[in-house]
Amino acid sequence: MDEKVSKSTLKNGIRILSVKMPHIHSVSMGVWVNVGARDETHAENGLCHFIEHMIFKGTKKRTAFQIAKEFDAIGGQANAFTTMENTCYHAKVLDTRLSIMVDILSDIFLNSLFDPQEIERERPVVLQEIGMVEDSPDEYIHILSGDTYWGDNPLGQSILGPRKNVIRFDSEKIKTFFSRFYQPDRIVISAAGNVEHDRFVDLVGPAFESVQPGSPLPDRIAPSGRSLVNLNKRDLEQVHICLGTKGLSITDPNRFAFSLMNTIFGGNMSSRLFQEIRERRGLAYSVYSFIASYDDTGMFGVYAAVEPKKAYETILLVLEQMRKLKETMIDSAELHNAKDYTKGNILLSLENSDNQMARISKCEIHFGRYIPTKEVIDQTESVKASEIKDLAANFFQSKYLSLTMLGPVIDEDKFDDILTLL
Repeated sequence: MDEKVSKSTLKNGIRILSVKMPHIHSVSMGVWVNVGARDETHAENGLCHFIEHMIFKGTKKRTAFQIAKEFDAIGGQANAFTTMENTCYHAKVLDTRLSIMVDILSDIFLNSLFDPQEIERERPVVLQEIGMVEDSPDEYIHILSGDTYWGDNPLGQSILGPRKNVIRFDSEKIKTFFSRFYQPDRIVISAAGNVEHDRFVDLVGPAFESVQPGSPLPDRIAPSGRSLVNLNKRDLEQVHICLGTKGLSITDPNRFAFSLMNTIFGGNMSSRLFQEIRERRGLAYSVYSFIASYDDTGMFGVYAAVEPKKAYETILLVLEQMRKLKETMIDSAELHNAKDYTKGNILLSLENSDNQMARISKCEIHFGRYIPTKEVIDQTESVKASEIKDLAANFFQSKYLSLTMLGPVIDEDKFDDILTLL
């Protein structure tokens, strides 16, 4: 079930991980940094994401065009992403092109110039990305919901940052933030695919040994969620709804029961929310529950998009499903199906080298060790119905609930006290 994960640590503390998948002909590589939007002050909000863009915009050896051209020349796929807690620069190539991929990724990570001219070229691109998200209400509602639930804590910020910040970012601000947070103890380099660990370390190590430790960084502050109703009027066809409530951290021992609760409640097509709101009532095309878990806290959420005149009814139905889950024990068949669905997703994900690369990195960042797949399967299998009922009883309470809506909200006053109806 599990491939063997190898680990080495450079003298400066950078960790290098790999998992060999000999049956494939590619290698996925990621350079992970344990820094994200929640590590930014309000004035810095958006810097992690802006740096993610700028990493590909030129080094002493390569221009932005050369970086793109060299990746294309080896048939490689390169990209990056920023989350609330992590930034990742990753690529995938044929195993015969591993050394070239390592050379390019190492160069852009360690030697990016953050040239003022390139910053000016990229700034409007990032501003367009912000506009694109704001024009996508099914995405934008999640940013608004985070702000509603987490308030002034950095977890309530947008990963992209506000326009006023992006307009002010310059080379000095970017370099200062980069040098402060991109420290060795926050960096994990991983590879998955047809790769030999010792060779990977030999390729990566010499370049990354140059990264020097910096000053100690402040601890993240774990916030408590807020119970609040936040209505955002906009001329749209639908009203987009996000309900948020208390959740668990990524490392919480109850995370396996939490995941199954999400699956049962709204995590797939046979879930209670999907069946009740879409299949039986025809109220929404898109309805689901989701988990937003972080290093030290978390949120459980529900999303739906409905006709404006159906918004109130839809929220009442969600609250009704919450009430049922916390008051009535789920039956063995429903729990069994949720476990099978979860195990299937886990095992299928192991066939993809990108997923394997990401998984070993996240395990290292959050747990300091690789969590074997068998351990995850066994923990999932051991979850009892009573554990899910207890979690629902704990989380599904009016005092924890927040409501965010985006669109042509009708009869706004009706929603003032709706959260008290749970």
